[in-house]
Amino acid sequence: HVQLVESGGGSVQTGGSLRLSCAASENAYSPYSTDCMEWFRQAPGEEREQVAFIDSDGKTIYRDTVKGRFTISRDNAKKTLYLQMNSPKPEDTAMYYCAAEAREDWNCRLGRTLGANFWGQGTQVTVSP
Repeated sequence: HVQLVESGGGSVQTGGSLRLSCAASENAYSPYSTDCMEWFRQAPGEEREQVAFIDSDGKTIYRDTVKGRFTISRDNAKKTLYLQMNSPKPEDTAMYYCAAEAREDWNCRLGRTLGANFWGQGTQVTVSP
């Protein structure tokens, strides 16, 4: 049974920073290293939206509203995905989810998804002015 477990959420003020982590369970599927790893978020009453994707080569794509502030990265040896959130804004307040998808790199770096294979349970991020 594969699990993705997010951590690192919490409350932060505008201008602060937060780092989210997403760890795959020990019995995680293989090959984790070739999957497209994804961060999504969903605010109350809103649709879930893509935040950032990273392909197996470490190439990334971000939604426009987080470019220059958020950084997605991965450590394949640790089977862990990260999202560094710098200078968060109140509009970044949401439940953040990580996901893994068996997807070609060229589709991943374009932000194209057909639906993730695995999801984490989410971690709440609340940004106050």
